[in-house]
Amino acid sequence: MEQKQEPKTGRLNKQFYRNGPSHRDGADVTFSDIVKIFGFRTAKIGAWVSKQEQQAAANLFFDALCDLMTILQVNEQVISLRGTLSIAFGSGGNKYSSAHYNSATRTIALAKNAGPGSLAHEYFHGFDHFITNRFLKRGGVNDFASSLWLQRGVVVEHPLNNLLESCYQHIFLKPDSDEPSNLFKRSAQADKALGSYYYALPQEVSARAFESFVQDNPIKNQFLVKGTKQSTEAKLGIYPLGAERENINHHFGAYFCMLGKAVENL
Repeated sequence: MEQKQEPKTGRLNKQFYRNGPSHRDGADVTFSDIVKIFGFRTAKIGAWVSKQEQQAAANLFFDALCDLMTILQVNEQVISLRGTLSIAFGSGGNKYSSAHYNSATRTIALAKNAGPGSLAHEYFHGFDHFITNRFLKRGGVNDFASSLWLQRGVVVEHPLNNLLESCYQHIFLKPDSDEPSNLFKRSAQADKALGSYYYALPQEVSARAFESFVQDNPIKNQFLVKGTKQSTEAKLGIYPLGAERENINHHFGAYFCMLGKAVENL
């Protein structure tokens, strides 16, 4: 059943398309509800967020997180990264971006006016950070698994880690090769054209690959993810394309499906 969420004020007055099942049956939720249900460590709301904006955002966050849980086939523990992850809205962001993951505080922060659509991307930054010392034998407190793996970090032997390594292999390398993937090359070319080093950062490449996986799912939610196909950035070629996208999606699907089953059996 197709639905359009109808926030009540400001930029959040935009209708974010989603077609997933109803999670609230029209009822409002609060950020306190979200913390309790998913097990987030904290939720912080900025001082300049009105009560109406806060209510609209809480409903949007809740539906997006529920949709993500369904897409990944995981439970609430995985979404909150075992209670280590915090969320912020209109607070704790980065002045240079509309959304930000702070590894020091393990917080996903979305700007009030421009953050919607970035939640999946920032979630994977959190996941990529959280999983480092479970995936690799050595990792610092601020390391991301994707970046450290690319530096030939030693993987902890486990069936789940083997599947996650396959995800990173297909994101960063050509099949059965140590040669950089076309996705990685296109990201580096975009950086060169812009005179920067951002799009080719391993944690950014992997987060964009995850975004694509989420957006390609039949369950659509524009507050969760948007822009991996038609946006200005997508036209730079910095998202997976064609067969590489299908391969990455397949491996992400296999990994999160097994992760969801493993967590349920704990």
